[in-house]
Amino acid sequence: MQEQSRYAVGIDIGTTTVRAVVGHIDPATGTPTIVGVGQAPNSGMRKGTVVNLAGPAHAIDQALGEAERMSGYEVNDATVSINGSHIVSTKADGMIAVGMADHEINEDDLTRIEEVATTGKIPANREILEVVPFSYTLDGQGGIKDPLGMNGTRLEISANVVSAMAPYVVNLQKTSEMATVSPSSLIPGVMASAKAVLHETQIESGVAVVDMGGSTTGVAVFEEGDLQYVGVVPVGGANITNDLAIGLKTDPEIAEKVKISHASATVRKDAEGISVKHDNEIYSFSTRDIDDIVEARLEEIFEAVQHELKKAGRAGQLPSGVVLTGGTANIKYIAEYAKDRLGLAVRV
Repeated sequence: MQEQSRYAVGIDIGTTTVRAVVGHIDPATGTPTIVGVGQAPNSGMRKGTVVNLAGPAHAIDQALGEAERMSGYEVNDATVSINGSHIVSTKADGMIAVGMADHEINEDDLTRIEEVATTGKIPANREILEVVPFSYTLDGQGGIKDPLGMNGTRLEISANVVSAMAPYVVNLQKTSEMATVSPSSLIPGVMASAKAVLHETQIESGVAVVDMGGSTTGVAVFEEGDLQYVGVVPVGGANITNDLAIGLKTDPEIAEKVKISHASATVRKDAEGISVKHDNEIYSFSTRDIDDIVEARLEEIFEAVQHELKKAGRAGQLPSGVVLTGGTANIKYIAEYAKDRLGLAVRV
């Protein structure tokens, strides 16, 4: 989050909803207390990326307006979430000579080695969002987490570089600026979720966060205290709603109500009738039909998640298992379903 004098502001630009939060930073401890929140329905996004600048700009304006009124603070810049299957993580390494034997490693050296490590490894049409150092090696001594202040002549780095397609980044910045907010930094939605829900022992032993949004599902894998892998799958909760609308031959608004109130990740033994009220009319459906439709789409989502874990080389190998976040993680019994599919401990 971006600290501005005494405030930190975060904007989560989701495919279906934009949410804004304003936190007041305690000068003594540096911890934020939430003093303003706001949300607004979003349009003009597809699979996590901006396809129409005006829609998200209007939603950001509304959500921020709400958060500003609640906090009494005027927001000019914020940390903004970025999403979409164009976000990838790439392993990179580099080496620099830093000077004489008594040279103390400083911030400039760290900036320079990050530049050396990323030059030529990341294509020109991609924008670097974050460089996560796994470890440094100083004069042959490996496994260093933070070399600041240490003495040496030759510094090496092994890092994970998270990048996004430059045109998508530019569109996101433009739509934010149309809402008079300048993005001070961009962070993939799943990495922001991870910062909110994980604790150090999980990050150390090995854990994955699966952020189940409206039309994307983000996967972030952590181990040995660092981010090891990030990937985004272009399917999410909106796909379940659309499937229900087609399968139950009903409107998407009714399908959304059915999903929120009656969807179950595990198939129920006995079929029964359920009903939802919409515009003063009652609509009835069978739980068997709902379960079949929901299960088919969840199977696709978790197959894709398992594929991402395989790409990260961690399928079935995370001691702290998987943490599910995001709106779609509210489907009943989803943790049990995911546990079966991924072969790992799962919690919401």
